[in-house]
Amino acid sequence: MAREARARAGLTQEEAAERIGVATEVYGRLERGNMLPSLPTLMRLCRALAVDANPLLGFSSSTPPAWLTLEVPGEDEPPAVRRLLRTVRKLKPRQLTALSHVARVLLPSSGARASHKTKRAS
Repeated sequence: MAREARARAGLTQEEAAERIGVATEVYGRLERGNMLPSLPTLMRLCRALAVDANPLLGFSSSTPPAWLTLEVPGEDEPPAVRRLLRTVRKLKPRQLTALSHVARVLLPSSGARASHKTKRAS
């Protein structure tokens, strides 16, 4: 919907992004439906493209948009796990790899590792 509205306005992605005050890459993700804009960004987008918010959000179709029917990740997780996930999402790839190694060490071990730990304890 945003792509069609932008084309009707005769704008490039770069021009549309500039008008709504976001980076071109961010606008591209918005236009492809890979991310939802904040409310202020959505309002600027609607003004810049002269389009109603409902079609942009997928509310004008007879079937709900896919993102509306998806289960919210971590919704049933304890608050501590949700906080940890938010932090993990901010990590750089090398940090994520290091955290993965630490997490594996923290998990209960089986087989040879378990016997290795019991030998150390005695």
